[in-house]
Amino acid sequence: MKVLVIAPRTSGIGGIAYHTSKLIEHLRRKGNDVESISVENTPFLKIKGLMNPSFSLSSSAKVSILRLKGEKFDIVHAHNLPSALPMKLLNCKKVLTLHGVYSEQVSSLHGSFFGNLANKFEKKAIKWANAFTVVSKSTKEFYEKLGFNVTYIPNAIDLEDMPKEKITLYEDQVTYVGRLSYEKGVDLLVEVAKRLPKLNFVLIGDGPLYAKLVEASKGLSNVHLLGYKPREEALKYLAGSRVFILPSRSEGLSTSILEAMALRVPVVATNVGGNLELVQDEVTGLLAESNNVESMVKSIQKALEGSSTEVTQRAYELIVSTYSWKVVIESYLSLYKKLLCEKN
Repeated sequence: MKVLVIAPRTSGIGGIAYHTSKLIEHLRRKGNDVESISVENTPFLKIKGLMNPSFSLSSSAKVSILRLKGEKFDIVHAHNLPSALPMKLLNCKKVLTLHGVYSEQVSSLHGSFFGNLANKFEKKAIKWANAFTVVSKSTKEFYEKLGFNVTYIPNAIDLEDMPKEKITLYEDQVTYVGRLSYEKGVDLLVEVAKRLPKLNFVLIGDGPLYAKLVEASKGLSNVHLLGYKPREEALKYLAGSRVFILPSRSEGLSTSILEAMALRVPVVATNVGGNLELVQDEVTGLLAESNNVESMVKSIQKALEGSSTEVTQRAYELIVSTYSWKVVIESYLSLYKKLLCEKN
């Protein structure tokens, strides 16, 4: 089977980048011929607000050149809306995967005007695909209410990637790994840290809030911004932590939660989006109210005070049974084969 994967990123610590890189890797392990189009091999403008549109246009141009050269694919698999336009241009079976409710993400980052434009575009883009998949049950329910036929195939992790080495900088290390942006709620961790001065909060990642977080945490000796770290290194810090915290205001199905569970690190996450699919309060982790600093403080304290062995073991077993790439790749292959058996 010849597959073209189109995604904004296929490298880095971001959840979509990890998902697409692993999809490509496991498709190739299964003997498929896989090519990719992403910012790693396609020009784009490194300007806020123009990165995704410029990638969409340049990747569309790249697809047009491939068509002129006579390149043919059995499946094109596009990830998120910037990849939908180049997907549309190919004459083969089309799969579109959204990693969350895209229009809500745009609205959160850029305001309601652009969110409404994204909403109109995504409704068109979904119809261009032969199959529409999402990575969380909450996202599936959202789009089903709009009348779309949705296939749920969750985010996953590769257990072979989990490190044996741990990096513990502080005895009571609470770690966040991910994009430093508003929708992730990472700005709230400064306030959480003020209320828990005996704990050390290690923030790993980069993003638009980095400078604001540096400013806001001045004078706080228990907030440590480490910036971007390669995934392999970031996972070592996560493995060496007492608690993983994800304070999201909105969320798809977080790869970082999956990684923490695989490493048997207690998870504290807010009660939004795909977090509710993974974290059952006091069963596989602890839930806190979104946008509520006091609730996060209490959940972190509970995670540290209680016996977490049973909770982390249940979380690990959930990963093995449902959210590992050995399981998820078979779902994608089954979908591809089903599409190829259908008549055009």
